[in-house]
Amino acid sequence: MTRLEQYIRYLENERNASPHTVGAYRRDILEFCRLVTSGEEFDDWSQIDADCARRYLMLLHERQTSKRTIQRKISSLKSLCRYLIRQGHIRSNPFAEVGRVKADKPLPKVMSTRQIDELISAVAGYWENMKECGASRSDDSAEFSMLRDTAMIEVIYSSGLRVSEVVGITSGDISHDVVKIRGKGKKERLGVLGKQALDAIARYRRFCRSCGISFRPDQPLFLNRFGEGITARSFQRNLKNYLIFAGLPPDFTPHKLRHSFATHLLDAGADLRSVQELLGHENLSTTQIYTHVGVERLKKVYREAHPRAK
Repeated sequence: MTRLEQYIRYLENERNASPHTVGAYRRDILEFCRLVTSGEEFDDWSQIDADCARRYLMLLHERQTSKRTIQRKISSLKSLCRYLIRQGHIRSNPFAEVGRVKADKPLPKVMSTRQIDELISAVAGYWENMKECGASRSDDSAEFSMLRDTAMIEVIYSSGLRVSEVVGITSGDISHDVVKIRGKGKKERLGVLGKQALDAIARYRRFCRSCGISFRPDQPLFLNRFGEGITARSFQRNLKNYLIFAGLPPDFTPHKLRHSFATHLLDAGADLRSVQELLGHENLSTTQIYTHVGVERLKKVYREAHPRAK
């Protein structure tokens, strides 16, 4: 049994790695063997040194492999060599000296204010269409879903929430124009609700009361048709329907509304620290990605408008 086969068995049996992870590690290691050694049958890892590792890194760059993929491939080989050291097959890790490749962080996609308006309008249009074609269970059911989902979209965009945070809001979490949010790691923060979001919540609550639904302070604010808290998955599925109905890109997600919240605030002159607090980011560097979005948009406008930009 080759060293690679032993390592694969270790991943499967002792690390309980998923088949996807095991397959990726195997492919990465076999690729290294093809490019740098005598071929896939290579098994004498004591021959691999730092020069081999650097040569492999250079070959990946020459092939214009993305930084994120290079990072993964080097990580696979480092992991293999750590295993071989523990087993006494090699003395040192030749990939330990290969500098960490910093992967490019993709800029978040942002919806324009016009697209957000179109999305919100599409919620009412979608459920009106469902009533007309008889696809909804009842007019009240359609009205309930429309008012709830409109309010949820308004709240996400108004306060920059994650979808897990908006479904976790209870009736008692809202006080005037402030909402208490339970974020990652059960950390709490306060969000601000704009007039549009407050009006949407009020319409949703009035309709619920007219249907005999009352809210306890500790009860989820946004309910499903069974009177239980709506799940993030259900809301995401509904959002996909509204995007399709509005003719908007179907890859827009609830998180794109959160990205849009941050970007639109910064574009309008909000300071980075305030946006960081509103988003619940622990590190300011996480929030700074949104400043890059604004800069990229300015560059795009410049290139399209300036006569000497091209």
